Amino acid sequence: MANSKKTSSSKKSSKEKTPVKNTMLAQAEKKAEQIVKSRDNSKKVTKGKGGKKPGGIVQYFKDLRSEFKKVVWASKKTVVNDTSVVLIAMVLSSLVVWGLDSGFSALLKLLVG
Repeated sequence: MANSKKTSSSKKSSKEKTPVKNTMLAQAEKKAEQIVKSRDNSKKVTKGKGGKKPGGIVQYFKDLRSEFKKVVWASKKTVVNDTSVVLIAMVLSSLVVWGLDSGFSALLKLLVG
C-alpha cells in the first residue's frame, strides 16, 4: 500500500506539471511565430539581388555626392599639426626600440663572450 501511495502522489505531481509545460510550450510557439514573421517582413523590405536596395548606380553616386557635402574637412593648420605629432612620435618610439635593441645586444655579447 505504501507503494501505491507513492505512485499516486507521483502521478499527481506529473499531472500538476503538465499544464505548466503546456503553457510554456504555447509561449515558446508564439515567440517562434513572431520571429518567423519578423524575418519574413525584413526579407520583404529588401529587394533585388543580394539584399541590395533598389535604385541602381545613378542613385548610389547621388547619395555619395550628398554624403561628401556633409563631410567636415580639417584645415591645413590642423593637418600639419597632426602630421608633425605623428612623425615626432614615430621618431621617439624608433629611438626607444633602437636603444633597447642595442642594450640587449651588448648584454648578450657580455654573457656569451
